[in-house]
Amino acid sequence: MNIEVPNGMTRRQFITAGAAASAWLAMSKTGLAQAAAAAPPSDQVNVALVGCGDQGRVLVNACLKIPCVKFRAVCDIWPYAQRYGSRYLGKYGHETNVYADYREMLEKEKGLDAIICASPDWMHSPITCAALEAGKHVYCEKLMSNTVEGAKQMVLTQRKTGKLLQIGHQRRSNPRYLHAKNKIIDEAHLLGRITHASGQWHNVKKDDRTCAAKYELDEATLKKFGYDDMHQLLNWRWFKKYGGGPICDLGAHQIDMFTWFLNANPKAVIASGGIDYYKTHEWYDNVITVFEYDTKDGVARSMYDVLTTTGSLGFLEKYMGIEGSMVISEMPRWNQVFREKATAPEWTVWGEKGLVKRVEDTAAANAEEKKAAEVDVRLAASPPPETWEIPVLLDKPPHQPHLENFFEAIRKGAPLNCPAEVGYRSAVAVLKVNEAVVAQKRLEFKPEEYRI
Repeated sequence: MNIEVPNGMTRRQFITAGAAASAWLAMSKTGLAQAAAAAPPSDQVNVALVGCGDQGRVLVNACLKIPCVKFRAVCDIWPYAQRYGSRYLGKYGHETNVYADYREMLEKEKGLDAIICASPDWMHSPITCAALEAGKHVYCEKLMSNTVEGAKQMVLTQRKTGKLLQIGHQRRSNPRYLHAKNKIIDEAHLLGRITHASGQWHNVKKDDRTCAAKYELDEATLKKFGYDDMHQLLNWRWFKKYGGGPICDLGAHQIDMFTWFLNANPKAVIASGGIDYYKTHEWYDNVITVFEYDTKDGVARSMYDVLTTTGSLGFLEKYMGIEGSMVISEMPRWNQVFREKATAPEWTVWGEKGLVKRVEDTAAANAEEKKAAEVDVRLAASPPPETWEIPVLLDKPPHQPHLENFFEAIRKGAPLNCPAEVGYRSAVAVLKVNEAVVAQKRLEFKPEEYRI
C-alpha cells in the first residue's frame, strides 16, 4: 500500500507514523480478507468509523481480525485522515463512503448497525448520543467524555434508546486481567486483603504534531468544526476544550482498573501536577495522584502518576495485599504474582489448578547474589517473596477482545464488559483528578456523584 505522509513532519513523527503503517502492513492481507468473508450475511455487523486518527486506526486494525465486521463508512473532518482510512479499508474488501460530518453520515447511511467513535474526547458525547438516537449501537473510546455532564447525557441517551454502548476501557475484556480479577483475587484471594495499589503511565518526550501547508484545512472549515487552527486539531489532547490531558488520555485506563480490582469507587482524591516542560500546552504534562477507597475489607489507597517526558518502565499496575502482590500490564514484561512467605499459606494447590505458574528464584542460582539477599533479609523486616506468573497470555491486539465483546453483544446478546454506567463511574473518578490539582487539597466524592 502506498501511503502519502504529509511534508512538514518531524523526523520522530515520520518514524512513528512509518512504524504504525508498517505494523498494519505486516498483517496478512489474505488472512484479513478471509476474516471479512467468513461471517454469513445474517451475522454481519455493518459499521462506520468516526475519527480516523491514531486511535481509530488501532481499532480498525483489531476489527479487521473479527469475521462479523463490515465497514461501510468512514467519517473525519480532515480529508487526509478520510483518505487514509478509506483507502486502507478498501484494500481488505471494505468499500466505504466518506464523510466529514457525522450528522450527514447518520442521515444517509441507512444500513448501519453500529459506529465506532474514536473522535477527540469533546465530541464523544454529541456523536454517541446522535448515533444512539439514530438507532445505532456505539463503541466509544475512553475517556467517555471530557465532562461529567457529557458522560451523563450518554448514559441517559443509552437508557432512552435501549441501544448498546460500550466504553473503550479494553482491559476489562483482556483475558489476563479477567483471570487476575476473577481467579487470583476474587476466587483464590491470593493477595489477601488488598491495602494498596499503584500504577504509572510513562511516555517519552514528543514534539507537537505538524503537517505541510497543502494538507491543512481552511480556516472556515476549522471554525465550523470548533477549532481555531490546525495546531489545535492535530494536538487536541493538550487543550482544555477538547480533552482532559494525560491523566484522562492515559491514566483513565488504570484508574478504571483500580476501581474494578478493588470493587469500590474512590471516596477521596488528592493530586499534584503542572505544566513543567511543555510551556505552550494548556494541560498538565505530569500528574501524581492518590485515591482513597472504602472496600469490603477496609480502607485502601492507590497511588498513580502519568508522565510525558520519560518512558521509564512504561505502563503497569501493582496490587499489594497482606498475603501477596501482583504486577500486571498490557505489556508482556509485567506479569508477576508474589507470595509473602511470612503471611501467606502455600500456593502449590493453586499452581496445580492453573491459577498461577511458579517461577524459579533466580537469586538462588548466583551464590554472591544469594548471599547479598540473605544480608538484606537480616537487615530488613520482610523476606523476599516467591515469584509466580499469571498463566494467561493475549495473542491478539489489546483492543480486539473488547471489540469482540461488543460485537457479540450485538449479535448474540452477550453482556457488555464496560457498559455506559461503568464507563460513567470511571469518568467521574478520573475527571476529579484535574479538579484536585487546581484545589491543592483533598476532595471527597459524594455517593450520588456516581449515580444517574
